[in-house]
Amino acid sequence: MNTITKFVLSHPTGNTFVRALLEQLEKEKLLAKFFTTIGTGKDAGRIVSSLAKRRMYSIPDKKISRQWLPEASRLFGGSNGSQEQRNRRTDLSYESLDLKVAKELHRYPGFSLHAYEDGAVESFRMAKELGIRRSYEMPIAHWATVRRLLAEEAERLPDWEPTLESTREPESKLARKETELHLADCITCPSEFVLRSIPKKIREVKPCQVAPFGSPPSSKHLENASERRSKGHLKLLFVGSMSQRKGLADLFEAMNQLKTKAISLTVLGQPSMPMSFYRTHYAHFEYIGPCSNKQIRRVMEKHDILVLPSIVEGRALVQQEALSCGLPLLVTPNAGGEDLVEDGRTGFLVPIRKPQALAEKIEWFGDHRTELPEMRKLCREKARAYPWTKYAQQIINFCLRNKSGRTDT
Repeated sequence: MNTITKFVLSHPTGNTFVRALLEQLEKEKLLAKFFTTIGTGKDAGRIVSSLAKRRMYSIPDKKISRQWLPEASRLFGGSNGSQEQRNRRTDLSYESLDLKVAKELHRYPGFSLHAYEDGAVESFRMAKELGIRRSYEMPIAHWATVRRLLAEEAERLPDWEPTLESTREPESKLARKETELHLADCITCPSEFVLRSIPKKIREVKPCQVAPFGSPPSSKHLENASERRSKGHLKLLFVGSMSQRKGLADLFEAMNQLKTKAISLTVLGQPSMPMSFYRTHYAHFEYIGPCSNKQIRRVMEKHDILVLPSIVEGRALVQQEALSCGLPLLVTPNAGGEDLVEDGRTGFLVPIRKPQALAEKIEWFGDHRTELPEMRKLCREKARAYPWTKYAQQIINFCLRNKSGRTDT
C-alpha cells in the first residue's frame, strides 16, 4: 500500500479555511505545492505587487504556483457588465486554475490532491489517470439542495427572487459540480447540513466526513466590552449578503411582529437591491456596508445577538466569529452551525421560513437580559472548542486514512 507523503492543494482565492489547512500541512512538512491565482509566500521579498500582498500566505513562496491573469481580469473588471458576465469571469478564474493543476500533476506522483467545489474537474480527471488520490471539500450544500430551496423561496417571496443568484447558475456549472463529486476519493463537509445534502448514492460508496471550520481567538478587549452590553435596549446584528438566501426577508418580518420597541437591528453586508427595496420591508434597521473582519468584530462588540435565519449555507463562519465575541446565536439549522447552539445557553435554533418563531426568540432575549452575561461566557467557551488546527488536522487524517479511494459511483 502506498503512503501519502505530500499534499498538493488547489484554490483560487485562499480563504480562511484554505489558509488554516496550508499552515498545518506546512507545519507537518506535508505540503508539496499550493496552486492559486494571485498571492505570495511569507518570504517573497519586497518587490511584490500590492494585490499579491493582500493575499500573503504563511508558507514559503517557492511552494506557490500562480495562475494570475484570469483572476486579475476578474478583479479589475469589478462591477462592469451584467451579473451573468461577472459570474462568468469568476468561473473562468476557477476553470483556468483547474486546467493548470491538471497539466502539472504529473510532477507529484503518489501524492494527494485536495481541491474545492467548482475548481476540480480537470485536475481530478488527471489525478485519477495518474493514480493520485483526490480529497474534495464542499463548502456549501449540494447544488440540488441549493436549487430546490431557493426555487421554493422564489415562489414564496417573488419580490425577493432577484437576490437569489444561485437560481440562475448554468447547467454546465452544475454538471461540473456533479462530476467533481463522482471523481473524488473522499469528501469533507463543514456541517451536518452539507453532509445530509449529498445524494445518498454517493454517501453510500465514498468516505464522507464533517470537519467544522475553526473560530477566531477571543480577545480580552472584546470580552470586557461584551460584559458592558448588559443594559439598554437589545441590539441585534445580521451579517451577510442582503439576500433571502440568508433569510433577511424572514428577519424583517419578525422585526415587524415584535411587541416591544426596545429592540434594534443592524444589517451589515452587501445589498443586492436598492436600499429603498429593503426599507419598504422594514424601515428601521441601521445599515453598515461591507468591511474587514477586524471592523466586523468591532461592530459585534457593540451588539448582543447574532441573527442569521439562513435558508441554505455551508457553515456560515460569522457564527463562530460572533461566538468568539460573546454573541449568542439565533440561527437556523441550515446555517450549518447546529453543533454550536446549546438551547438557551449559546443561543437558539429556529426553523427556516418561520418569522413568528424568530420573533418569539428575539422577545425571549429581550425578556432575559440578565442571563446574557453568563451566555456570553458560554459562547466564548464554545468558540474556543473549535480551533483551526483541529479542522485542518481532521482533513489531513481523513485523507491519510482513506488511501485506497472508492471512486466509481
